Amino acid sequence: MPSHNHYTGLHGYSHEPPASSVQAGVLLVNLGTPTAPTARAVRPYLAQFLADPRVIEYPRWLWWLILHGVILRLRPKRSAHAYAKIWTTQGSPLRFGSEALADGLQVELLRQRPAAPVRVALAMRYGEPSVAQTIVQLQREGVRRLLVLPLYPQYSATSTGSVLDALADSIKSLRWPPEIRVVNDYHDDPRHIEALAGSIESWWQTHGRGDRLLLSFHGIPERYLHAGDPYFCQCQATARLLRERLGLGEAQVVVSFQSRVGRERWLQPYTDASVRRLAAEGVRKLDVVCPGFAVDCLETLEEIAMQNRDFFIAAGGESLRYIPALNDSRGQIESLAALVLQHTRGWDEFAIDYDAAAARQRRLEAGRHARELGARAD
Repeated sequence: MPSHNHYTGLHGYSHEPPASSVQAGVLLVNLGTPTAPTARAVRPYLAQFLADPRVIEYPRWLWWLILHGVILRLRPKRSAHAYAKIWTTQGSPLRFGSEALADGLQVELLRQRPAAPVRVALAMRYGEPSVAQTIVQLQREGVRRLLVLPLYPQYSATSTGSVLDALADSIKSLRWPPEIRVVNDYHDDPRHIEALAGSIESWWQTHGRGDRLLLSFHGIPERYLHAGDPYFCQCQATARLLRERLGLGEAQVVVSFQSRVGRERWLQPYTDASVRRLAAEGVRKLDVVCPGFAVDCLETLEEIAMQNRDFFIAAGGESLRYIPALNDSRGQIESLAALVLQHTRGWDEFAIDYDAAAARQRRLEAGRHARELGARAD
């Protein structure tokens, strides 16, 4: 049965979303994950990730030879073994953790703006669901205003910058792209710092406090910093604000960078070297948190909680205790909801006094005018 408020032009293209459809969206974007902890599933995921020129800034022809001639022949099996250690009956922790966060944010926005026609969706930069697929689906649902929120608190060209590339590529083919805003970073947002601090304090209340607190951020090649990437400075700012909020001195909080690959110099100090050094200096219990990761993943659950735990103990430490990422905690959901409302000011759909009935009437009147001008019902 044809809709009475959905009209098309001469070529059958839709110009008006359904009157009852949502009109604004929030797109959370995380890194991505393979579909299974197997070399066969990991290979295409790694191929897409490592082929991104934002991630590896080498001449394309040279990197193509290295990637396909060496890395994709060896690394998928090794990575699959690591993924198998953290895989659960629900699947990938990053995938179901990100989905839970998106669901929680949807509920929280509805609680704060009961009449707001807002849809929260999740996309992955690499793998599925892709940014392009998700934006097309949101447009089909009637989203005409879209806030894109990469789940990277600190900006880097390798992460948020890559999401912007995917976003630009996704809207190239759209005849009528939605109005778009992007959250570049939230590394120093007071509500985010409070959520991090609250999570650490809650963990300490249950498990006791270690001798040191290590803040481990994902690393990037050092030359990216010299090229103008703000990531290193934003990580240091997050660390300073978190240390001040927790009331700790500089000697009690250590900053390091993890996940380096290859022989190139990356941001220092390295996490694996730091945990060994701290153990050698007499630190018995080391607490580690990863403030650059919104949701737990391979880099936190396997690299930190397993690999670096073993490094620490082998160097003479007693225990390395990993403090989980914020995930879908109440603190993170509320801080992200506040961030969304901050960045969507001026959009009627997010206004506290949004009048859904009046908005629907305006769309119906627009449809009537379209019919008078010759548009036909879809």
